This record gives sequence, structure tokens and C-alpha cells, in this order.
Amino acid sequence: EVQLVESGGGLVQAGGSLRLSCAASGFTFDDYAIGWFRQAPGKEREGVSCISSSDGSTYYADSVKGRFTISSDNAKNTVYLQMNSLKPEDTAVYYCAADSTCLGMNYWGKGTLVTVSS
Repeated sequence: EVQLVESGGGLVQAGGSLRLSCAASGFTFDDYAIGWFRQAPGKEREGVSCISSSDGSTYYADSVKGRFTISSDNAKNTVYLQMNSLKPEDTAVYYCAADSTCLGMNYWGKGTLVTVSS
């Protein structure tokens, strides 16, 4: 059974940092892409970042480029999202997801809430 468990969310002031973790199990980690998505209250879910565990290719939404960094520890089956220079508009529930490529995700975690205060 595929499982994705997010952690690391919380309350932070604008300009601060958080690191989210996504612990994965139930599939061959090296063969999958892991993505981070977020959904703010009243808004649609949007893609934030994605990493291919096989070759380390990374992708970022324009809104987070230069502030967020995605990384993968294949030995721990864990993907991280380092979030720096956080802004109130980054407030959302952050989900990690997995599939064979970054173009479509069929496996989802339950999410972790990030709140950035102004």
C-alpha cells in the first residue's frame, strides 16, 4: 500500500522558514516522482514543486522559485521542501504526492498546514 506522510507544517512569521518532510512507503522510491502541492482556503490546489527520484530533476512554480528548495533522500525514502522567505500568501495546506512522473499524481498524503503570519 502506497503511503505518503507529510510533516513539518506550523505557524511562522513572514520572512521565516520551515522544512516540510514527506515520508514515502509502499513503492519503489527510486522509480517515482514526488511533488508538493498546496491549497489555500477558497482557492484551487496548485503545484509547488516536484522532484524525480531517479535523476534528481526538479521543477518549481514561479511563485516559489528562489525561495523553496526540494530535495530527496533516497536512503530514507523521504522528500523535503525547504521553504525560506515565507510570505502570508504561502499559507495553505501542503500535500505531497507521488507517481511515475511529475505530470500526473495518483497517490496523495493527507497534508500539513502551513500558516504564515504577517
